[in-house]
Amino acid sequence: MSKHESSMGQQTERLYEFGPFRINAMKRALLRDGEVVPLTSKVFDTLLMLVEHSGQIVQKDEMMTALWPDTIVEENNLTQHISMLRKALGERANEHRYVVTVPGRGYSFVANVKEVREAGSDIVLQQHTRSSITIDVEEEQDEVSEPPTTEGRKHLASAVASAGDRRRRVFSAVLTLSVLLAVLIAVSAYKWFVHKSEQRGGSTAAAKSIAVLPFKDLNAASEGDYLGSGMTDTLIAKLSNVRQIAVRPTSAVMKYAGASPDTVAAGRELGVDSVLEGTVQRSGDRVRVTVQLLSVGDGKPLWAQSFDERLTDIFAVQDSISEQVTRAMLVKLNGEERERLKNRETENIEAYQAYLRGRHFWNKRNEDGLKRSIQYFQQATDIDPVYAAAYAGMADAYSVLVHYGFASPSPEESLQKAKAAATRALEIDDTLAEAHASLGLIKAYYEHDNLGAEREFRRALELNPNYATAHHWYSDYLAMVDRPAEAMAEIRRAQELDPLSPIINTTLGERLYYARQYDEANEQFRRTLEIDPDFFLARNLLGLGYEQKGMYEEAIAEMTKAKEQSGGGVRYLAALGHTYAVSGRGGDARKVLNELLKTGPESSFELAVIYAGLGDKRQALEWLQRSHTKHSVGLLKADPRLDGLRSDPKFQDLLRL
Repeated sequence: MSKHESSMGQQTERLYEFGPFRINAMKRALLRDGEVVPLTSKVFDTLLMLVEHSGQIVQKDEMMTALWPDTIVEENNLTQHISMLRKALGERANEHRYVVTVPGRGYSFVANVKEVREAGSDIVLQQHTRSSITIDVEEEQDEVSEPPTTEGRKHLASAVASAGDRRRRVFSAVLTLSVLLAVLIAVSAYKWFVHKSEQRGGSTAAAKSIAVLPFKDLNAASEGDYLGSGMTDTLIAKLSNVRQIAVRPTSAVMKYAGASPDTVAAGRELGVDSVLEGTVQRSGDRVRVTVQLLSVGDGKPLWAQSFDERLTDIFAVQDSISEQVTRAMLVKLNGEERERLKNRETENIEAYQAYLRGRHFWNKRNEDGLKRSIQYFQQATDIDPVYAAAYAGMADAYSVLVHYGFASPSPEESLQKAKAAATRALEIDDTLAEAHASLGLIKAYYEHDNLGAEREFRRALELNPNYATAHHWYSDYLAMVDRPAEAMAEIRRAQELDPLSPIINTTLGERLYYARQYDEANEQFRRTLEIDPDFFLARNLLGLGYEQKGMYEEAIAEMTKAKEQSGGGVRYLAALGHTYAVSGRGGDARKVLNELLKTGPESSFELAVIYAGLGDKRQALEWLQRSHTKHSVGLLKADPRLDGLRSDPKFQDLLRL
């Protein structure tokens, strides 16, 4: 039993009064003007310990040892309980009528406290008067009222001892009954939870899943909503470190930003067990965060809390939310997960705010957003040169600029910057799955380093098995190196983790298309366009699927629209040109061919595809030979538009290069 618990047990008959409040230690109740003030058990213990030492500085270590005996906890736990206590006592921001923080040391209860006992009538034993506290004084002597006479003390001691014996016997009986009742309640609750879990299609040991919906920023009109979206992104990143929880990525939840969705309906759409939602409001140097975790199965709250802290304490708030969410989801963390959950990439609030802005614009996934995100990531690293997550964000932005065809006029320069940023991130922190995945993408697509790409993707997935983008990019790599079965498994896993991602759903359809499963592929592309009607990559591939079914009019209609939506990229021109060729519109095909010839060697593969459609094998093979350093054996083997070339020895030679 801890010193604090022993003290509580010896003084259960005592009452403490301060201001409009009274503490009944035996009943473990706090009353304000006779009305009960609800407190959690730990918050009550915190209050009682401070009141019992009123006027003194109670060291943080002493409080944590007493409140959490035999348990190692972070100082943040104590900070949160002090914050909850201040709210219960009605203290406003920067108002310290009751609890004062002594920087670097602990806390002190500074209100006037009157200590009484109940023995027939209240007898005042001691009164502590503390209207202020001097920080540089270690201890202060209590002011004690005039003591009773010797005879009075003997009479009082006898009465107190007799009353104490009776109350201890009653207390022992009540404690025994309470323990038995608690056990019965716990057993019943466990059985009920297992039953409800089984009704939802799994057991308590089953894998859990969660979506963090974009936090609503109540200052969005004046300050921009980067704080809300940034908080969302940070919590997703933190929770993704827990292997037992499948966390929907930011790209999956951003569709709900700026809206007021039905939380449970959103959770069902995202295919998760629970949803975390919240609001963020900033006022000067303070920030208020309110969060709620809901069960998707029955819509009931699993946990909720409000935080009202200085902006510089936002890191502690995020740590606390992540920890409380895992507890509410009944997840037991191992040592590595616990450390990674608490890991903070930076302690600099200015760098963090720049990073939040960067992630806010990165999540827009358009050219302007990606370029603006790079500016903010650069700003974050300028402020904090060892901010690994900001370098990883920069690598992501540069890589996707190239991958989406936005990196003009120099894709090579963007790739070099992407690689440099990813490498720097990993020099600082080798456990960043995002940086490993970005490096894998660069090695696979642009450096043609298959061994290096394989190593980086496997490391990313080892660090974060629930990182959907790593599964997606790894699937692309596996398809390139002609491992179609593994590529299909990886893209299906990515889709499970991010079921509403347009690009992941499109890539799943692409895998089906290359497997010659055209009906299934076309159905997948149509489902993708239901998610995002403007996703031109899915529309173009739907056209390719129609082409293989001989539905040329439908194919040309989809491809024409995709070309318009994309701005006329070479892959979309080539798709349209090939369909013109195989559908008998050779003149239109040659117009597209002439347009692509102006672009030079960069369009070698696309030119080969159109020549193949026109039946010009010599030209098709010549252009394929020019492109073989950029395109993989897997693509050559899989693309159905090249089927007419497969019997030619020169084509077989290409497969052996």
